[in-house]
Amino acid sequence: MEIVAIAGVLGLTFLVFAMLVVRGTRAVRRGVDTARREVRRTVSDVKLTARAAQPGIVGELSRVRKELRASLDSTRITLQGGATDDPALGEALTLFGQLEAHARQLDGELTTLAETEPDRARIAARLPELRDRVTRVRHSADALRFAAQDRARRHDSLDADDLHERIGMEAEALRHWAPTGETPPPVEPGAARPELPGRLRKRRPR
Repeated sequence: MEIVAIAGVLGLTFLVFAMLVVRGTRAVRRGVDTARREVRRTVSDVKLTARAAQPGIVGELSRVRKELRASLDSTRITLQGGATDDPALGEALTLFGQLEAHARQLDGELTTLAETEPDRARIAARLPELRDRVTRVRHSADALRFAAQDRARRHDSLDADDLHERIGMEAEALRHWAPTGETPPPVEPGAARPELPGRLRKRRPR
């Protein structure tokens, strides 16, 4: 019996250890994947900025991509930051996720044209239509971001107004006192104010 119990304890210990190793490995792998994505994004941003500074049709495509990326990044940061304190932004995040999927496809088309299409005339012919699609995506992303910003600002303003009102009431109440004991004698000008007997209680203004 003792041998069986020891074997059971050892088996359970090994199982727990294996689970911890697996979880740790997955966490490390997720961290590595996140770091890789961030590095790829940084390299992509640097390349895009360099191409956007170039003259010509390729530079114009890169500037359109850069504007699209900036709008999406700003909206994502705003919605994710606001959703932590405002659950009502959850639906907006869902819609934005669908918008991002469309934007990734559009960005892929722009990238293909800029990096693999040698015919500048074809690029110039497609650019107006692509720019119009980018503008529509940007307008939708901006609309979500502006609405979330206005909502947060309105919420903060209401909280501040309520706080100011309560502070004003408290300050006014602190200025009005009524003695619980005897009524103090009148104080002559320049004389020291006598101490009141008993305790003082706060009286709300009518």
